[in-house]
Amino acid sequence: MANDAIPRMSLVRSLRSELLRLSRSPLIWLHLLCGLAGGLACGAYFSVAAWDASMGADAYAQFLGALMPLMTSIVCGLAVDEERSAGKLANLTAVPSRGRAVLAAWAALSLMGACALATAFGTFGIVLAAAHRLTLGAHVLSTAWAGCVLGSLPLYALELACAFRFGRNATIGVGAAGTLLAFFSIGGLAHGLMTGELTGAFPSILGWIPFSWSARLGSLGIESAIAAGRDAVQAAAVSTAAIETAVACAVLLAVAIPLFTWWFRRFEDRGLHV
Repeated sequence: MANDAIPRMSLVRSLRSELLRLSRSPLIWLHLLCGLAGGLACGAYFSVAAWDASMGADAYAQFLGALMPLMTSIVCGLAVDEERSAGKLANLTAVPSRGRAVLAAWAALSLMGACALATAFGTFGIVLAAAHRLTLGAHVLSTAWAGCVLGSLPLYALELACAFRFGRNATIGVGAAGTLLAFFSIGGLAHGLMTGELTGAFPSILGWIPFSWSARLGSLGIESAIAAGRDAVQAAAVSTAAIETAVACAVLLAVAIPLFTWWFRRFEDRGLHV
């Protein structure tokens, strides 16, 4: 009977608590402002630029996706710093289930990232539509958003683990290197925009590195619609690349999340603050 009186720590309750705590954190405003700034600036540019608007949307999706390794590293580093400052990670370690607590933290940060990306893509689409330059439908931008989100999910687990073990600065360094790899995997910033090539579907060794998946999957969401209007060969290549990358991402996620939670149950904090 005594055990029945102990509140059960479920994942849903842990996630609700984590979201409530983060709602009072400046991190939520950081996500919102970054999404709005990116959408407004890039939307305004492609509204008046001479570039093909469809290729502009592709370049934008690549840009957002390639920035995700850096953005996740900054967010995860700051979130872990906040936890250490608030109580030396007591909210995650001094609880009945460390695994559920850290999984809720991963889910909450991933959800905020998804909302920031939705803000960025939505603002971009609205600005283009207002200028009558939205050549691709909202469903295409939604597909690109879903690709960027899927590709970023393993990154949150990786960056959180790095922040717990090595601290904020090391985590941001890893994220910055990941962003460089992501840009190289698509041939560089705006390479496809300038050449007219569908660079998201390029076969590349770097395209198999998880840091590249958010840029690659986001881009392929746009390029699938562009390729459909060109020829069947390109459309098939884009479809194959999207399926292969999505499956690889899903497999890694299925392996990484259990490993991450298992590792955190045995984690001993060193009290890092950098």
